[in-house]
Amino acid sequence: MFKKILVPVDGSETAWRALEQAAALAGKFDGGLVILTVIQPYDNVALMAVPIDPGIIRQSNADLEEIGKSVLSAAKDKVKESGFTGKTEYEMELGHPSERILAVAKSSQADAIVIGSRGLSGIAEFFLGSVSAKISQYSNIPVLIVK
Repeated sequence: MFKKILVPVDGSETAWRALEQAAALAGKFDGGLVILTVIQPYDNVALMAVPIDPGIIRQSNADLEEIGKSVLSAAKDKVKESGFTGKTEYEMELGHPSERILAVAKSSQADAIVIGSRGLSGIAEFFLGSVSAKISQYSNIPVLIVK
């Protein structure tokens, strides 16, 4: 039934709970996990066209990539702690979170998405709508939202 489950993680508590639930679900169905973190890079458009030194933007983006790597490293630890022994893939994508999650779900041929109800997006979530809500609205596969 669920042979490949996509789990977006951002380091939030709900993301870790979603990973725990996904590991249990994949284990029950002898499935695998695709664990994804999405980095949304800074650019002048994202900063409302405020002129900022390109060197600062490059450094900030490099810092974000390091954070993404540490989130995936923590996810590896959490998978080990869960006792899940099935196939696990780890991916990092650059771009808008909901767009990249849906694209990876399609390209990886995931059977389901398990996502935390609230991530680390802060005020952007208030204005743009939550990533989990967009995923549940636009996904063509089952979505489990974990609180």
